[in-house]
Amino acid sequence: MEPTIFEKNRPAAAIIDASLADTKLECFWIDDIAATAARYPSLGGDVRADDAVVGGGFAGLWTAIKLKTEHPERRVILLEGKRVGWAASGRNGGFCEASITHGEPNAEARWPDEVGTLRRLGYENLDAIERFIAENDLDAEFERTGQLAVANNDYQVEWLGESDDPEVVTLDAEQVRARINSPTFLGGDFSPRENANLHPAKLAMELARHASAIGVEIHEDTRVDDLAGSAEDPIRLTTSHGTVTADRVALCTNVFPSLLKRYRFHTIPVYDYVLMTEPLTDEQLASIGWEGREGLADMANQFHYSRLTKDNRILWGGYDAVYHTGGRIRQKYEDRMESHRKLASHFFTTFPQLAGVKFSHRWAGVIDSSTRFCAFFGQAHGGRVQYVAGFTGLGVGATHFAADVMVDRFEGRTTERTELEMVKQMPPPFPPEPAAAIGVNMFRWSFDRADHNRGKRNLFLKVMDAVGFGFDS
Repeated sequence: MEPTIFEKNRPAAAIIDASLADTKLECFWIDDIAATAARYPSLGGDVRADDAVVGGGFAGLWTAIKLKTEHPERRVILLEGKRVGWAASGRNGGFCEASITHGEPNAEARWPDEVGTLRRLGYENLDAIERFIAENDLDAEFERTGQLAVANNDYQVEWLGESDDPEVVTLDAEQVRARINSPTFLGGDFSPRENANLHPAKLAMELARHASAIGVEIHEDTRVDDLAGSAEDPIRLTTSHGTVTADRVALCTNVFPSLLKRYRFHTIPVYDYVLMTEPLTDEQLASIGWEGREGLADMANQFHYSRLTKDNRILWGGYDAVYHTGGRIRQKYEDRMESHRKLASHFFTTFPQLAGVKFSHRWAGVIDSSTRFCAFFGQAHGGRVQYVAGFTGLGVGATHFAADVMVDRFEGRTTERTELEMVKQMPPPFPPEPAAAIGVNMFRWSFDRADHNRGKRNLFLKVMDAVGFGFDS
């Protein structure tokens, strides 16, 4: 097995120790808006609505906005178990990518006849998000920066230039380092329209503000415990503070167990870990360049992602994707110093010129991984309940597309979106325990082996690829 660049060029332990000495265990984005974030009341008893949305993340907020915008006369209620944007929507890297399929290779493997359509719809979706933010003056720190995928090993250089997207530009080592200066970068593919950087917690707060302004009733601290109904009767949502009876219900609960039992095994919770530096000085920033402020990721199976914030901090996350046996979601899992130290080590391997920089925040988020790596759509009660989940860590932009799909389906419209095989197909579920934990750990071990074996996938991964069953973060 061949060591990776991060094992060959480890920084001194003292550099890692110093960088994490005063780091706060808290999500930077959520901490950044803590003093100004609006609060919404909990449900105050039993109410009747036309449309109800469960979940106050991006998918739920976009869906509520689209339902109310299409039918201003209807009563739309959004129910959130804790606070708007507190979970995956507020904890991610702040990349809003055009891909609605977790990257084009995933689309090519699963829906080869739709690749061009899915690419076009993805670009149109990101353009629509950009327009909505601009037209409604949402303060989300939205920057259309493009995306840079870099090769850190010589075998990854061979993968460059494989995209059929005519907008993708392939760069050699000198060209990529002219954009972002790292001794580990051997080349890259730059996609100028593929990505926008934004402040995810601000976007969630601004979407909630807009939703409330147009008449959506938002209730925080209102967990939905049960859903009951039929194809003919109204849907009844039982919450911790009363009931909501509605004609139509959109379920946007992400990683949390679905209120529709048939989908309970279609996602698993995977923990992803993140660091945020203190703001860089002008000299530190000049040492790495990054004048284009591109979104950054590398090409390994266990990959890193990175970007600059508005005040020139560097977010650095990824690599470890941790599943806890039983699919449990616990706050204590966010404190995993082993993962944060590994990230810090890889950061200083990538940017040795930044030795001495400190990390202000470290945190984790739970990803709703699906076996096909991207969102799937379900329904119940004669289509009067619509469900989406399984974004697998690339949902900031895809949630907007998902909201369009659900509203189309509520309205009974046949559109280009609803007729996609991606939308109509249901991925296989994960197996129950202990098979789920065994399988996930086998995936993680196999990915690590591939990264140490010039990217070559072992028999297990090849079989899983052949049957369309996967695991990713």
